[in-house]
Amino acid sequence: MAFSKSTDPHLTLRRIERQHALIEELRRRRGAPRSSRDLAATLRVTPRTVERDIARMRESGIPIRVQRGPGGGYLFDTRSSPDPIALEPGEIAALLVALVALGPTATESARTSMHKLTLALTDPNPGATADNP
Repeated sequence: MAFSKSTDPHLTLRRIERQHALIEELRRRRGAPRSSRDLAATLRVTPRTVERDIARMRESGIPIRVQRGPGGGYLFDTRSSPDPIALEPGEIAALLVALVALGPTATESARTSMHKLTLALTDPNPGATADNP
């Protein structure tokens, strides 16, 4: 499924914020399916908007599973404690820019992510050299 790109930066930013909120909602209820209607009411959008956002995120590789049938809905397949990962400086920079677009204080997880990523790139001894530790 191909999605059109918005030329309006405000619409793009709202979509990013909404998708982040959607992932956070699914993560909080790990293992319990959430219907598009339930998620839409929480996010104050239409069920169709939720369905489009989830389709876009699934197409991008985000592990959101669909459970069909009564009591079904969407689940975010994540571990309760993820494995540590090593990121290259360029990868950290890409995540920082994405957080800036979202708003580095939009949510608690965005704020703590921004802090951890910034610390990972920051020299713990600024101004230190081999001659002047």
